[in-house]
Amino acid sequence: MPDAAVDTIAAEQVQLTYAGAVNAALERCLTELPETLLYGEDIAKPGGVFGVTRGLRKKFGDRVFDTPISESAILGSAVGAAMLGRRPIVEIMWLDFSFVAFDQIVNQLSNVRYLNEGKLQAPVVIRTQQGSQPGACAQHSQSMEALFLHIPGIRVCMPWSAQDAYDLLVASVYADDPVLVIENRNLYNTGKQPVEIGGPVQRLGQVRERRSGTDVTVVTWGAMTRCALEAAELVAPDGVSVEVLETPWLNPLDTETILEHIGQTRRVVVAHEANLTGGFGAEVVARIAESGISLAAPPKRVGTPDTRIPAAPSLLDALIPDADRISATIRSLLP
Repeated sequence: MPDAAVDTIAAEQVQLTYAGAVNAALERCLTELPETLLYGEDIAKPGGVFGVTRGLRKKFGDRVFDTPISESAILGSAVGAAMLGRRPIVEIMWLDFSFVAFDQIVNQLSNVRYLNEGKLQAPVVIRTQQGSQPGACAQHSQSMEALFLHIPGIRVCMPWSAQDAYDLLVASVYADDPVLVIENRNLYNTGKQPVEIGGPVQRLGQVRERRSGTDVTVVTWGAMTRCALEAAELVAPDGVSVEVLETPWLNPLDTETILEHIGQTRRVVVAHEANLTGGFGAEVVARIAESGISLAAPPKRVGTPDTRIPAAPSLLDALIPDADRISATIRSLLP
């Protein structure tokens, strides 16, 4: 259940892009929660580098504002504002840029409730995006969710569908915990989808069964979900039935539901865009192994090789996991 008081608008279904769903979620939160602020670099008058926040400054005035190019100041001010009763939603333009403010996240934001014995809280939402894209190069293409998942006190989610882009952001703003919402810029304008806006605020930590199957379970998150679904289609003509589980919430992670599904197929592939070593896929595999579930084949991980991200599209295509790599890994688990 959400932590903040809920006074929802009437639910309705509309057609929205992923970016439009994010915008609608921000508009809803700014409308329902007067303590909400929205700020970051170029998010107010310009509407954001990807146009996601367009129109919100005009509607909500000074509660939506631009900041200097200083991620440390953005996050540091958000911690203080949250401790004084605000609900800041701050945008870090690229997740790669968060490292110049890592102290504010690791040592300050995540510790507020603990260091004050629960007397204070810091309901800050950090909106950002990541993902590989041709020409973006090494400082704009990293997938780094695992680094933040190693920090107790920070919730982390990675929506894939337009509906989840809406639902997860609303749930994050209503939560009293700090939440990192990692979007993917490759999804912003991938076409309109039906999205239900308004309605109940969802709880944190759920799994989506995007495809049912009986032979192999693929656990994935973020933009890699599409590749997993395509991989399932590639092996289907061979009589291989693949289940695709998407985990839009990585903290909290619904481990119990994941284990229930894997207990049925007894074969699992964990796929993510982040590089393999230290990726969150290793944590998922570790939880599966520690559960004692009897598997018919060793669990497999699919991720980006441990290298810097190149700018050249041909090199990028050779590194980032795709449906072919996932389907080949699926086939390797079968007798």
